[in-house]
Amino acid sequence: MKKVQCMSQNETLRKTPLYAVHRELGAKMVPFAGWSMPIQYKGLIQEHLCVRNAVGLFDVSHMGEIEVKGPSAKAFLQYVITNDINKLKDTAILYSLMCYEHGGVVDDLLVHRYSEDHYFLCVNASNIEKDFQWIESHAEPWQVEVRNISLETAQLAIQGPSAEPLLQQLTDLPLKDIQYYHFNQGKIHNIDGLISRTGYTGEDGFEVYLPADKAETVYRQIMEAGKEFDIQPIGLGARDTLRLEMGYPLYGNDIDRDCQPLERGLGWVIKLAKEDFLGKSALVKAKEAGLKYKLCGIKLLDRGVPRSHYAIYKEGNKVGEVTSGTFSPSLNQGIGMCYVAREFSATGTPLEVEIRNQRVPAEVVKLPFVPSHVKK
Repeated sequence: MKKVQCMSQNETLRKTPLYAVHRELGAKMVPFAGWSMPIQYKGLIQEHLCVRNAVGLFDVSHMGEIEVKGPSAKAFLQYVITNDINKLKDTAILYSLMCYEHGGVVDDLLVHRYSEDHYFLCVNASNIEKDFQWIESHAEPWQVEVRNISLETAQLAIQGPSAEPLLQQLTDLPLKDIQYYHFNQGKIHNIDGLISRTGYTGEDGFEVYLPADKAETVYRQIMEAGKEFDIQPIGLGARDTLRLEMGYPLYGNDIDRDCQPLERGLGWVIKLAKEDFLGKSALVKAKEAGLKYKLCGIKLLDRGVPRSHYAIYKEGNKVGEVTSGTFSPSLNQGIGMCYVAREFSATGTPLEVEIRNQRVPAEVVKLPFVPSHVKK
């Protein structure tokens, strides 16, 4: 069947439908994945704690959406992704990887199932074009239609303990009935959209997908209704610290085309027992050869902040490196995710992180760094 890319994306810095609103709210805008995005409004730590304690609103319209429809949609996606789509029911969501033939990661993504012949994928902003081209390049033998609907779709994320009572004021959908990693279609402030319940913060919350030209109306209504819940707009800075406290991977830092995903804590979404899929042969060989490294959590025992690519040492020998690191507002200390030799990955193992030519004592810790409060 014909494969259609609805809206091409050029190489200039893009703006989400909420760009003017962010400027109005005093956001500091920065380039991110080809987009001009708010990094913070009133301050990263304040925004981070707002999500942990109340509720925050994120503009994540830079994320990509790719629709896959047709008689072969289920079988095609089973071949393209590493997880097992056979267990996915209507209105359910599956986290998975797409892998290259050599086993490296094309992207990590969310698969939403409308029906056996209709799905949509939420993909990372930096990978939209690459993902679409990768999927399209393998679609020819299958009876599927693949559409990139990213630029016509906006996405808002409402995250925090008060997310459900806030959003319930704006929709007739019974949000308590939307289970974790599920979605439903309905009206949000009288606008047709889709509400899912996944999240990237470790707090309960929802994602609202809606037409791009309706994003500002819904965003303002959420902010207005959220006043009684002490809502704040949240930037990408706090989004990163929140996800890091949960140990959630970020493409480009913790996983990429050159990594071995079985060594990055993602074996649970790689179903080697299922039928053939892209990258399976390489992943099977890697597992049979023995995994030498592991992605784990690390916390500093002294002052400092671990950053991506900082070297990790054990008794004077380099044994790995930091993939993502930050200062944790919840724990008031430096934390990170690191890629280390497996013999040094056990919880409690003392290590050192090299920060500005100084070896700072650290310790391997179990992920997540703070408890999750999602309603599973």
